[in-house]
Amino acid sequence: MTIEQNLGKRVTLMVVKKVEFGVYLGTDDDKVLLPGKQVPEGIEIGDPIEVFIYKDSQDRLIATTAEPKITLGEVKALTVADTGRIGAFLDWGLEKDLLLPFREQTAKLKKGEECLVGLYVDKSGRLCATMKVYEMLRKDSPYKKDDKVQGIIYEHSDNFGWFVAVDDQYCALIPKREAYGKFHVGERVEARVAGVKADGKLDLSVREKAFIQMDADAELIVKRMEEHGGKLPFTDKADPEKIKNELGLSKNAFKRAVGRLLKENKVIITEKSIEFPHK
Repeated sequence: MTIEQNLGKRVTLMVVKKVEFGVYLGTDDDKVLLPGKQVPEGIEIGDPIEVFIYKDSQDRLIATTAEPKITLGEVKALTVADTGRIGAFLDWGLEKDLLLPFREQTAKLKKGEECLVGLYVDKSGRLCATMKVYEMLRKDSPYKKDDKVQGIIYEHSDNFGWFVAVDDQYCALIPKREAYGKFHVGERVEARVAGVKADGKLDLSVREKAFIQMDADAELIVKRMEEHGGKLPFTDKADPEKIKNELGLSKNAFKRAVGRLLKENKVIITEKSIEFPHK
């Protein structure tokens, strides 16, 4: 395998030549420079060194003993170091930041934000990052129905919902029907496994089972009422979209929670609002 074919990988290469500005690794016919500041002390010709192969700012192959945060074919969460005319630049632990081209982004990024990316070699032979990692994620997670999981959102689809990488590596989805509340790409979420598909992909819910979730929803309604002078300006007959926009709840969840509050005599329903009982 040539050094070019090891682009983006960690490999062990032999020292074949020493020069003032570093050492060359590989073979006499196929070698790569390890710059002087990276060369371990006391290194001699014939010694093996483990290095990572990438390209410098002039697009020349170069070796480094530094440990990159991601290697070829891996998926990792990286931080945006800067943005520019051609895309975002990610901190991946090396001197030269990693380019995430605009065409490979699934959402607009800002400096300091975190995003999940894969590392690939583009058509011009350069290492680049992509947020389109669906095909790179694993489908052999150890999780089963009702397990609690954590992950990062990496893409949104109006048709399907929010795509999540559980533990930054397993393929999962918060289906559109479960996506109550406001999310964004790069957000870390805690969820419950609602189901495991035949191919191993996970369906997630950010809501608890109905009887547990009801308490949290009831608390949310009470809090919102307190913020609005002791009432909500709509009832459980309101349009589902209005309920979702105002509270991030489905109409069914809203009705269940209001029912709980009514039963506990914590609210009353008037013609146009839900209010605290008058003392």
